[in-house]
Amino acid sequence: MYYRVSKAAERSELRHLNYGHLHYFWVVAREGSIARAAEALHITPQTISGQLKNLEADVGEPLFSRVGRGLVLSEKGKVVFGYANDIFAIGSELASVVRGQRPGGPATLAIGIVNSMPKLIAQRLIAPVLCDEGSVRVRCVEEPLERLLGDLALHRLDLVLSDQPHMRGLGLRAYSHRLGESGLSFFARGSDARRFRRHFPLSLANAELLLPLPNTALRRRLDEWFESLGVAPMVVGEFDDSALMKSFAEAGLGLFASPTVIEEEICRMYRVRVVGRVESIRERFYAITPERRLKHDSVALITRVARRDLFGDGSETSA
Repeated sequence: MYYRVSKAAERSELRHLNYGHLHYFWVVAREGSIARAAEALHITPQTISGQLKNLEADVGEPLFSRVGRGLVLSEKGKVVFGYANDIFAIGSELASVVRGQRPGGPATLAIGIVNSMPKLIAQRLIAPVLCDEGSVRVRCVEEPLERLLGDLALHRLDLVLSDQPHMRGLGLRAYSHRLGESGLSFFARGSDARRFRRHFPLSLANAELLLPLPNTALRRRLDEWFESLGVAPMVVGEFDDSALMKSFAEAGLGLFASPTVIEEEICRMYRVRVVGRVESIRERFYAITPERRLKHDSVALITRVARRDLFGDGSETSA
């Protein structure tokens, strides 16, 4: 959503933003209490408390809530802290530059990962950036797609890795670059895998399944597939975190489905076996960026390696 702010209002807001107050707030948020922040800054707790009150008066809302003897960020505090992190990171880099030094630390690639996306897929997509000769540090956050797209629009993220393209109609300028697709494999612990492998996929009618949440693209495809088979499995768990779902399966609490392209890694890491494969259900993966042409070298590297090595798909499709 875009808001137009008048020049007068903008000057009024900026005049009240004291970066000294912001720095005290930032340290308190990192340390978790005013007492620890006072020790780190070598000043009295009373001084910090006064500065925080001034900042909260400028912001117009409390930035912390007290929990026991500690402080936790309010919703507004989380927003302010995110910006403060960026401000002081840039300030530190600027100080290095004016002293004639190289900018401190490697360049950062900020990546949003949709929480329903398999973590092994995300790891394999991002790994080429860390293995590249260039000095790049990745910062990964995991959230629902809607929230990540908002951060992408505000330039807090360089790209979003998703199992579905960006949603049209949100008024956001974003482009979905298809990385590739994969069929699905079903997995279970050893004895269960042998039992349900016979007569698969009809055997799933008697299976206890661990599935993604109903609002995910994969879950909708799975539900349609079950209906086409006339199979109604027993859903014992629904998850928005794919790694947690696999951990439940490792404990023998049900079967789950995941992309066939990471079949070997899943079997090795979670000590499960393949029950069966379904090529008619395709899980697709996208890199969502603010621009149609990939200008960021690391983002271009992710898409290039994904299409060539992970999925074997040379498609250049954007949406």
